[in-house]
Amino acid sequence: MKKGIDYIAVGVSYFCHDGNGKYLMNKRSTNCRDEHGRWDIGGGGIDFDDTIEETLRKELKEEYCVENIEYEFLGHKDVFREQDGSKTHWIQFFFRVKVDPKEVKNGEPHKFDEIGWFSLDNLPTPLHSQILAQVDLFKDKLK
Repeated sequence: MKKGIDYIAVGVSYFCHDGNGKYLMNKRSTNCRDEHGRWDIGGGGIDFDDTIEETLRKELKEEYCVENIEYEFLGHKDVFREQDGSKTHWIQFFFRVKVDPKEVKNGEPHKFDEIGWFSLDNLPTPLHSQILAQVDLFKDKLK
């Protein structure tokens, strides 16, 4: 059974920031599930028996090698998409996470071609299909 296709999947997503208006993004490689070559924020699925906070911390360490974080919950969103002709449904819990840029590394070079810091008014292209809607949804809390 596939997450998000055969059943509703649940995950965390995070807008990592440096405290000075820059947000961390990753460029998805061909090893990612979809949206190859597109810039995205971080995130991952919640595994059975893991809490939301445990998943947030685990994913941040795996993807960006950071452990010392300050975070705030932004809200949640139903994410409906299509993947390889199949409809998908994820429920995502969103966070704004302050990290130390000196700690940040590409912890998953097999999944991310590169990582970079961007301001919300100067995002890289091409973007993941969901990013603009997510930024718009949480814009008041991301400033």
